[in-house]
Amino acid sequence: MTLTQEDVEFIKENMADWLIEQSLGKPTAVYEIELRERMVRVEEELKHQRELMREGFAQMEKRFEQIDKRFEQVDKRFEQVDKRFEQVDKRFEQMEKRFEQVDKRFEQFDKRFESMQSTMDQRFEAMTRRIDRFMIWSFSTTVGVGGIVVGLIKFWNP
Repeated sequence: MTLTQEDVEFIKENMADWLIEQSLGKPTAVYEIELRERMVRVEEELKHQRELMREGFAQMEKRFEQIDKRFEQVDKRFEQVDKRFEQVDKRFEQMEKRFEQVDKRFEQFDKRFESMQSTMDQRFEAMTRRIDRFMIWSFSTTVGVGGIVVGLIKFWNP
């Protein structure tokens, strides 16, 4: 089944009327008023949405300001922590100086101890020599006195 030229022209002429009839039987003026009312409602809703978006952006801006304040507080805390670390570093430097002083004292003590040790060694050697001499003299004296006593006893006892 094919359409003829007359059928095509008939369809073109009646198409607008058929479309109007298909719009649920409402005349075009009523339909246009309804469309305008819908457009007004849509515009009002868009305006309301815009206001809500502005409020949301304003709240976001406030939130960002609060976050900025928190970051500033965190920065201040980091500065305080940095100061504390600097104080700890100074304390460590002081402790290092004290340890260096203690090391110097130990070195001085070692030197004194070495000199005292050599002096004590000399004294012990001198004392050992004196005791050795004393023992030799004591032994010699004892032997000599013993010999004299034995000689006297033999001399008086014939």
